[in-house]
Amino acid sequence: MDKNELKQRTKKFSIDVIKFVETAPRLRSLDILTHQLLRSSTSVGANYRSACRGKSTADFINKIVIVEEEADESVYWLELMEESGLISSITLPLLKKEANELTAIFTAIGKTAKEKQRLSKSEIKK
Repeated sequence: MDKNELKQRTKKFSIDVIKFVETAPRLRSLDILTHQLLRSSTSVGANYRSACRGKSTADFINKIVIVEEEADESVYWLELMEESGLISSITLPLLKKEANELTAIFTAIGKTAKEKQRLSKSEIKK
């Protein structure tokens, strides 16, 4: 998956969450959870775009770590909604699956970038 495909995928995830939240019932506790989900899920794509414009490898890594955290946080809010039984939707498991996949993708990207940075620094020392 290239950078542009991943940008599109993270944007689609945000849009899917927006649509999901708009169909959610209005309950005090669910309103709080959906608000948090909206913040974290839309942050995934926004921060990934920012990472792609990183000024250095270190800047890219710092931003990718944020993307990974926001994707994982999205999983958390979705799990709370599911396990609390506050919402019953066929979309929820699909969103949770996508959030988990995005978390794994960004974790792998971060690990690869950190390894490349480490190797680059060891080459400079030689």
